[in-house]
Amino acid sequence: MNKNNLPTTIPVFPLSNFIIFPKTTVPLNIFEPRYIEMINDSMKLNKLIGLIQPKSSSDNQISSVLHDIGCLGKITSFKETDDGRYIIELKGIVRFKIVKEIKSTKLYREYEVNFNDFDHDLSEKKEDLKFSDLELIFKDLKTLFEKRGFIINWKELEKQSLDEIINALAMASPFTLEEKQVLLEAENLNVRKNKIAEILSTYTYDIFNNTTIQ
Repeated sequence: MNKNNLPTTIPVFPLSNFIIFPKTTVPLNIFEPRYIEMINDSMKLNKLIGLIQPKSSSDNQISSVLHDIGCLGKITSFKETDDGRYIIELKGIVRFKIVKEIKSTKLYREYEVNFNDFDHDLSEKKEDLKFSDLELIFKDLKTLFEKRGFIINWKELEKQSLDEIINALAMASPFTLEEKQVLLEAENLNVRKNKIAEILSTYTYDIFNNTTIQ
């Protein structure tokens, strides 16, 4: 997608402890009337919606204070169930920064946003990273995921490009809301990789089993 084709106003879906990163795809189960309306409007227009985290997981989605940075996604798959829910797949396109909320009569929230700091999210150029750069991160994450009961298809993950792997791990990791937001806001993939390693270092002691992870 070309930057010039990006909208300046987008519908926003606030989700606590759930982040989509550029070049990753996630399934979403839509059932609340306000977000059914949002998906209907988006499907008629450009299939684009923004995902962003509230600053507090306990905040009401309609009035919650949001983080400044989220990720724009495009609906790539849509299915309506017999009970009226929407099952969609959303592909992360580019991060955005909130400018201001738009007053609207719609049930969902809309924001003016800009993409000026995130041009590289749209670039097809690969960053200078090697798979060997991820070996230690893979080792620590595999152990952490196993201890927390997370299931990841590592063989399939390793078939993806490095940028897709890093973003997928950042998105799927059992980190806190604040830690995932830090990863989303990382300047580039190399910085994001280093941030994952930094966060992992704080998990080297398993507080549940009182044993070291490594």
